[in-house]
Amino acid sequence: MSTSAIKTAVEAIIAPYLEENGFELVDIEYVKEGSNWFLRIFCDKEGGIDIDECVRISEYASEQLDIHEPISGAYFLEVSSPGAERPLKKAEDVQKAIGKNVFVTTYEPINKMKEFEGQLLAFDGETLTVRVGNHEHTLPYEKVASARLAIIF
Repeated sequence: MSTSAIKTAVEAIIAPYLEENGFELVDIEYVKEGSNWFLRIFCDKEGGIDIDECVRISEYASEQLDIHEPISGAYFLEVSSPGAERPLKKAEDVQKAIGKNVFVTTYEPINKMKEFEGQLLAFDGETLTVRVGNHEHTLPYEKVASARLAIIF
């Protein structure tokens, strides 16, 4: 099974539990590091998620993954918060980030830049407006390679 198919299967298994318990599934990674495979589930909730909640999700996920077996080989399961600089994977994530500091990379240069760190001013589903210093940049959403919240010191 491909990593994409595994991520889809894992999401189908755990998403109902997360929704019923007020958690948001932020991302799933299934990656090989050295000789080991890691299944990482990143969850959050309004006000943040704590370690005890991560443990509960991990126990549920482990039990369900043992029952449904979407992954045939050995792997390490990790459940955690996405952190302060959480990725903005979906359009809804970007929408919630309006007014916050973000770091956005693009597939190709826009205004001779591929990295934009500043305040997300607007998102209409098709374009993001990011203020970097005194300049506003309008970025087509389809050109965004990655986006995450940013802590600016």
